Amino acid sequence: MVGVEQLQKKAGQAFKMLERCSACARGCCVNRAAGELGFCRAPRNAVVNSYGPHRGEEDVLTDSYGSGTIFLGHCNLACVFCQNYEVSQQDEGWKVTAGELADIMLELQEMGCHNINLVSPSHFVPQILEALVPAVEDGLNIPIVYNTGGYDSLETLQLLDGVVDIYMPDIKFGTNEAGEKYSSAPGYFDVVQKAVREMHRQVGDLKVDEKGLAVKGLLVRHLVLPENLAGTREVMEFLAREISRDTYVNVMEQYFPSYRAGEYRELNRCPTRGEFLDALRIARESGLKRLV
Repeated sequence: MVGVEQLQKKAGQAFKMLERCSACARGCCVNRAAGELGFCRAPRNAVVNSYGPHRGEEDVLTDSYGSGTIFLGHCNLACVFCQNYEVSQQDEGWKVTAGELADIMLELQEMGCHNINLVSPSHFVPQILEALVPAVEDGLNIPIVYNTGGYDSLETLQLLDGVVDIYMPDIKFGTNEAGEKYSSAPGYFDVVQKAVREMHRQVGDLKVDEKGLAVKGLLVRHLVLPENLAGTREVMEFLAREISRDTYVNVMEQYFPSYRAGEYRELNRCPTRGEFLDALRIARESGLKRLV
């Protein structure tokens, strides 16, 4: 983690971005500092929906005491199949000050959590940086996990260099068309490729300690969708060819129709076991070595 003075400088730079908001790749250019709302509908202060030790994450994050997960409110994506739509789309949660968010991080550390896992952080990076100042001053020293949908701006990610220890993007789609249709995210795959290149440049491949716990690096998630709507081949070939064959990848099979998925015939069912196994086969054939 960079020092407090650097954190203060980064937070100041990030808050300037809110005046014509470019915190994420969407670039709404509204004045969030003055209370204007953009696509994500996020206010000036961070919003927290819930927090606590989470043992349902990857083993490299959880171990004995869990990942210190903070579910942030709102989202810069609008996935029609979101399984946490009450948080992302219906704005459930409460506003917190920088001091209150810092206290949450410190409380999770005191509980024994192995990391601070920030879920859907892209639109709240300025507030996160602001909160890290008092948190680090008061002794926060466990890894920071940036758990994102991948629709991140390079400018914002560059501010996080030296702050985030573990980047965990969920690469949702291997085509721009699917990203726009199902997440209202124009140019999604182009954006996420640039973002993941920058993430990997900062932290490299995932590294674990003697207990098998992640300490630094890139961990990629990819949710298998029915009818290969997620573009698994394109995602895996990008990771193997342009990032690293040692990229740690979790190919996930827990998709089920949620939120507005029933409005789309192709999304209104779970993937078959065969579709999931095909996704794993594609990942192996691409040359990726660390699959979970």
